Amino acid sequence: MDYNKELERLRAQTDRKLHLQSILENLLPQKKALAAQVQDLDKKRQKEQADVERLEGRSLSAFFYGVIGRMDEKLSKEREEAYAAAVKYDAAMRELESVEYDIRHAKEELDSLQGCDAAYSRLLEEKAVCMKETVPARASEILKLEDQISRLEREKKEITEAVSAGKMAQSTVNQILSSLSSAESWGRWDLVGGGMFSAMAKHGHLDEAQEKVEKLQVELRRFRTELLDVEIQSDMQIHIDGFLRFADFFFDGLFADWAVLDRINQSQTRAEETKRQIEALLCRLGAMLDKTEQEQEKLKESLNEMIFKA
Repeated sequence: MDYNKELERLRAQTDRKLHLQSILENLLPQKKALAAQVQDLDKKRQKEQADVERLEGRSLSAFFYGVIGRMDEKLSKEREEAYAAAVKYDAAMRELESVEYDIRHAKEELDSLQGCDAAYSRLLEEKAVCMKETVPARASEILKLEDQISRLEREKKEITEAVSAGKMAQSTVNQILSSLSSAESWGRWDLVGGGMFSAMAKHGHLDEAQEKVEKLQVELRRFRTELLDVEIQSDMQIHIDGFLRFADFFFDGLFADWAVLDRINQSQTRAEETKRQIEALLCRLGAMLDKTEQEQEKLKESLNEMIFKA
């Protein structure tokens, strides 16, 4: 029997099981918080829409604003607030659906890995007994080195998965910055009389940015989840929660024409900060990956030498 090959397979399954359990421990509270957020946003969305419908229908408020000549102004404001509430609700719903998807698939995969840790322990014990018979002098040292190499392999995998998630978020934030830059250019042209075409172009690029911000929110959450199993310094961990709420800022107050250009500039600043934080984490992860690979190679050299001498 090829003990090493089978142990490697079972160890990978055991590590994956631990990773999935860690993911679930993080995702379940997220699901609860997001469900509450969706419920609150749904109430606000319905209220804002009811305000619009009340002004558009026959109500004392509609009569009052009609008499004082401010109906268009009031209705426009209520529509902006209703639209903003609907966008926030949709974004939160998509994030909740993403969390529920991740939870469902993590549970399904966990079910398929039941018993792998017990099988690994049994086979490891069997190999230890076998080695004590064949290479009694160095059996314990060889097993210890193999365990350390396996641990580092797990760390490499966790870091690599975090890097992959971070790069996805990095790509999306770059796309957001591109859309915002285009929107800013058309917004400046619109201010000097660009007309309907420039206004449509500006809002078209803002629509692109809005869609990508919703995507970024999901990717940042997944990035944070992957980072849970990676030991990074606490100051870097603090930043993660900060940039997770970038979408909240973006979706606030982006709908009144007079304020759009200023809001675009503020969103660009926030997006740049988010990008810097992602890149700082990726840089830290890259250094950790290099260090882990170097440590693993040294241990492999020691193991090969020990086996050769045995």
